[in-house]
Amino acid sequence: MTPRVRALLLPGTTLVFILAGLAAYASPLAFLPRWIWLAGLVLTGLPVLVRTTIGVFQGKLAADLVAALAIVTALILDQPLPGLIVVMMQTGGEAMERFAERRATEAVRALEAAAPRMAHRLRPGSTEDIPVERIAVGDRLLVRPGEMVPCDGIVTEGHSHVDASRLTGEPVPVVAQPGTRLMSGSLNGEGPFTLESTAAASESQYARIVALVREAQASKSPLQRVADRYAVWFTPVTLVVCAIAWFASGDPNRILAVLVVATPCPLILATPVAVIGGISRAAARSVIFRHGEAIEQLGQVDVALFDKTGTLTIGRPAVARILVEPPLSREDFLRMAAAVEQGSGHLLARTVVEAADAEGIALPVATNIREEHGQGVSGEVDGRRITIGSLAWVGEVAPRAGRQLAALHDGHHGLRAAVAIDGEAGGVIEFADRVRPDLRPFFADLHRLGIRRTMLLTGDREATAQAVAAEAGISEVHANLLPADKVAIVASLVNAGHKVVMVGDGTNDAPALSRATVGVALAAHGGGISAEAADVVVLADDLHRVTEAIGISRRTLRIARQSINVGLGLSLVAMAFAALGGIPPIAGALLQEAIDVAVILNALRASLPAGR
Repeated sequence: MTPRVRALLLPGTTLVFILAGLAAYASPLAFLPRWIWLAGLVLTGLPVLVRTTIGVFQGKLAADLVAALAIVTALILDQPLPGLIVVMMQTGGEAMERFAERRATEAVRALEAAAPRMAHRLRPGSTEDIPVERIAVGDRLLVRPGEMVPCDGIVTEGHSHVDASRLTGEPVPVVAQPGTRLMSGSLNGEGPFTLESTAAASESQYARIVALVREAQASKSPLQRVADRYAVWFTPVTLVVCAIAWFASGDPNRILAVLVVATPCPLILATPVAVIGGISRAAARSVIFRHGEAIEQLGQVDVALFDKTGTLTIGRPAVARILVEPPLSREDFLRMAAAVEQGSGHLLARTVVEAADAEGIALPVATNIREEHGQGVSGEVDGRRITIGSLAWVGEVAPRAGRQLAALHDGHHGLRAAVAIDGEAGGVIEFADRVRPDLRPFFADLHRLGIRRTMLLTGDREATAQAVAAEAGISEVHANLLPADKVAIVASLVNAGHKVVMVGDGTNDAPALSRATVGVALAAHGGGISAEAADVVVLADDLHRVTEAIGISRRTLRIARQSINVGLGLSLVAMAFAALGGIPPIAGALLQEAIDVAVILNALRASLPAGR
């Protein structure tokens, strides 16, 4: 049985009993309705009473208490129909709240499912496939192209490029060569290499991320429902009115009438209806709230934290600068380099081709293309031999060009591709991530929404982080962070009483997304584990959808509170009439339904665009 079916089972059963009793009135079995309704009230009301009683013993003065008292009073006074109506509205509201119920273990399950299961351990003269649990420190492991690094270790043989962006947030592939330290969870690119393990799989970086996500979710305090916050004063008021009605008249039916009209269906219904409407409105803008709690919490955030790579930046390398050796022109240089790169499937090769396309350069067909995995590619263009790749490899293939190109390094520490033409230096292509456009208007919108404090959390270098922060207008920057460091910063803010939204897109962000009050994942390109760990998922590649989501959340909360206030105001007036004997129990139940309809219609405005 699915969770949705289970949620609807109790209110659906209650409705069946009500309809069965009404149908019996029109049949020869007209003496049965009361017994049908009484049996139905006992069967469907008991779960409500049990849950409410447990809550009371736990010190929770919830909105459910008045409903529970109405059900018990209806049973004592042998008036099951108003009691059944109360049960139906109570359980119906709970069913709507469960439509977006959070599944806290999904993120952990997704992380664990993506973890490597097998490793290739090297033995003298053979390779042995073993479960990752059997990896010991010092084992020599073969990591093939397309496989995930099974544990933390040091490369001892081979050469490749490794995608560590899910762990570090850096989009530029790591050059894997002897001496390179790699973390588990990194994805090998085009070449095989040998890794000497420095930690067991259970103690490696990927396993630590799984543990961090689990701990972050466990430490998150449950949200107190809006209904329960209002119940703190509404429930005692209801009990006082009941006492006044009893001492003034001695008529127990007046107590039931007061309880029926006071049953806080506006509390129970207004928030879930508005939340579902807000969720629907956000979905139309490609923003997915994974549960109703998220839309309530996002509307209250006051601090916003951001990952850098893939969040404030595009998330993949682009051509940042081209240095050309004269007398070659920049256009001819890029034309020949991109023509050869068309024959490679490497990420940086595609980036060079995209740069040429963006400048409208027509690319000739390169011939005699040869690619050295993890090193570079060479080919002929218009009769000239073009070699493009790492400086070390180009220096091996064309020593004279290598010496000349080394002089162009000029202190740059980022990713570069050296280019030799006919054995002579042609130039250097530098790669860097790109900042998203319109960052300042985005942060201006955040401030307009009441978020005064923004912070950049990144695993990147301090200088790069400061440059991005300056362009975006962020004053607080924390760089060189591991996933655990991000979690610690988020936790300190949450523990200080802030409502924190964390926006990220990578696996390394998953623990912080889970620990934040609300985690928002940018998942236009899939999202992976970050989308599983987040409370809100943005499907469009547009950072401005985050401010739209916050605006929708705040409007949803305003409408919910407005519906609650109007509904409770009408209920208080009805309670006064019921206490004076002007409203009998059944009429009170029907009147409460009319109030509920008004509350629901108003709450549905949350699904409409702002201004309606």
